[in-house]
Amino acid sequence: MEAQLPAVKQHTRTPLAKVLRRAVLIFFGAALVSVGLEIFLVPNNIIDGGIVGISIITAHLSALPIGLFLLLYNLPFLLLGYKQIGKTFALSTLYAVLLMSLGTWLLHPVKALTVDPLLAAVFGGIILGIGVGMVIRSGGSLDGTEILAILFSKKTPFSVGEIVMFFNLFILSSAGFVFGWDRAMYSLIAYYIAFKMIDITIEGFDESKSVWVISENSREIGEAIIQRLGRGVTYLNGEGGFSGDSRRVIFCVINRLEEAKLKSIVEELDRTAFLAVGNIHDVKGGRFKKKNIH
Repeated sequence: MEAQLPAVKQHTRTPLAKVLRRAVLIFFGAALVSVGLEIFLVPNNIIDGGIVGISIITAHLSALPIGLFLLLYNLPFLLLGYKQIGKTFALSTLYAVLLMSLGTWLLHPVKALTVDPLLAAVFGGIILGIGVGMVIRSGGSLDGTEILAILFSKKTPFSVGEIVMFFNLFILSSAGFVFGWDRAMYSLIAYYIAFKMIDITIEGFDESKSVWVISENSREIGEAIIQRLGRGVTYLNGEGGFSGDSRRVIFCVINRLEEAKLKSIVEELDRTAFLAVGNIHDVKGGRFKKKNIH
């Protein structure tokens, strides 16, 4: 008698409301990117990294619309994304790139809001970063270089981040030969600001932190965290690697505004306690909601 294999759970279809929400967020994200490009960066000869930067340089040299190159240069990476990441990602990316290309075409005749390159770099970078972050958070992408970096990282000793950084440094350096080295430096400012805004948009301002506390007074510290911070705690059983003694470990999740108060609680109850705090990009499930402090 043949042994039966466990049933494979079928992939469930994404609810329509969730699909529409993603579509709306991608729409607004792509629209913001179009504004950042055509109203701030492109008129001032300031570029961003990746496909966007290459498209700005090519459009300047050929006098053709930037939207055309944004679409053409991203198409090969859409095919790679379909094979490497999946159908949903590829379709979301295609939708975002089409909206971005159309948006830049519609906004091209609009006059730039500023001719000051520093203002253009700062505000263009902020708007561009927020837009890209919204698209990424919704499951899409606007730049194919990250997909290419993933493929290269599998065959080279370099990480995805290192490969992307190399590509972008090359692209940003090219701006110096095309637009002048002062514009290349402004482009570096815009790229850095956009990079930071992408992180903030994806992770959110209310960044969560994981906390690990090892102490002889773990019960008292745990109760103080519950009563004075309104956060739940989990007690884990651990063992010292050197001593072999059993240890009770406290684990909890807080936001960054509560970090200082938690540290003061631990120091007040046990100055010798081991305390480790780390950043968390996303928290779901469990009882993370804050309780009222009495």
